Amino acid sequence: MFLERMKSMRSFPFKELLSVIKYPMLFLIIIWLIFLADKSWNLDLYLYGVNPRKLLGLKGILFSPFIHADFNHILNNSLPVLILGSMIFYFYKPIAWPSIIWIYLISGIWLWIGGRNNELIPNYHFGASTLIYGFSTFLFFSGVFRKHKQLMMVSAFVVFTYGSITWGIFPIDRTMSWEGHLFGSISGILVAYSYRKEGPQPLEYQWPEEEIDLEAIANQELLEEQNRIQMELEIQNDKPSLDPFQIVYHYKVSEDSKPTDTKD
Repeated sequence: MFLERMKSMRSFPFKELLSVIKYPMLFLIIIWLIFLADKSWNLDLYLYGVNPRKLLGLKGILFSPFIHADFNHILNNSLPVLILGSMIFYFYKPIAWPSIIWIYLISGIWLWIGGRNNELIPNYHFGASTLIYGFSTFLFFSGVFRKHKQLMMVSAFVVFTYGSITWGIFPIDRTMSWEGHLFGSISGILVAYSYRKEGPQPLEYQWPEEEIDLEAIANQELLEEQNRIQMELEIQNDKPSLDPFQIVYHYKVSEDSKPTDTKD
């Protein structure tokens, strides 16, 4: 039993699994280190979030996904980032990096342009949830736009697992950056549509186009009929006689039957 388990573990594609999760896992390690450093030394890293329409707030486009407010905030974002990010690298490996980078930049720029802000008390938007919304809509609509049956199953999985996050794009909880969720979702849809013709595509079988030549078929049938008749004639000519013996009659006149001279 132990040997069988060892053999099954050897056959498991650890290298493929590692290639899929290594980058999302690296991102999680970085954000957790930043979070622990922020809480340990009171670095006030929230100031590196997106401050909409403020020049200094532009740095948040790059840094805001790495910053989290408290333990629940980073904990709730960690597992979805790992799962959704790994799914992108697994199912859309050829376009994984450009898709993630575009979602990252588009959502951040739009958040800086359209996010709410207060002149008296500045608003800072930060957290990896913007990426989570972008990843989830990208995975869902990529399967839909491609009309790929297997990838549409991935879309169904995303809806079943993370469909409840849809409420996050509405201004229900004012302490939550619903704008980041909204712009992240829109960026995922746009990127999925832009790359719909790249990456995995559904297999389409094309039947060979054949032209039917009725005249050629008729000529072929006529030729086959002529060949058949010719073969039957040849067989009849070469067929041996049914009688194994042949009797030949020769007529000979006898001596007694010869005419004689008579004298009177």
